[in-house]
Amino acid sequence: MRLQLSVVDGDITALDVEAIANAANNALWMGAGVAGAIKRAGGEEIEREAVAKGPIAVGDAVATTAGRLQARWVVHGAVMGQDLRTNAELVRETTRRCLEVADELGARSLALPAFGTGVGRFPLAECAEIMVGEAADFASKTLEQVVFAVFGNEARQAFETALERGSK
Repeated sequence: MRLQLSVVDGDITALDVEAIANAANNALWMGAGVAGAIKRAGGEEIEREAVAKGPIAVGDAVATTAGRLQARWVVHGAVMGQDLRTNAELVRETTRRCLEVADELGARSLALPAFGTGVGRFPLAECAEIMVGEAADFASKTLEQVVFAVFGNEARQAFETALERGSK
């Protein structure tokens, strides 16, 4: 089944989706950026549950419940290790694993942040191309919709451009 892909400039924790992805480190502690926003909005129980499942390999992902969030699950994708650095292959692997985990959960919708572009300082345009490409190629069983939840005009434009390229 081909996924419906879209971009939204806004708060990933407020979206009406069944699962949201967290741009995590491999120890799964939730500090700043997307992880911090998820923990603040959903509660510290998300971090406690995540840390209990870690550490995981960089590029892998695990799911937890979503605390007080509207979503049912948080998929924690370890896009970086303790050095807080990432690269194109880790963005690709993490995106794929988050899609797989959401699909295994039976989620119909998943919101993904721009992996590695915050503290990891990965280039936005490259991130968008990789993540959109992985989602476009993903063979889903239950997942129907992927929303790229980004922050700011530059990120929104990068993901919209990647979506336009992918649909040609």
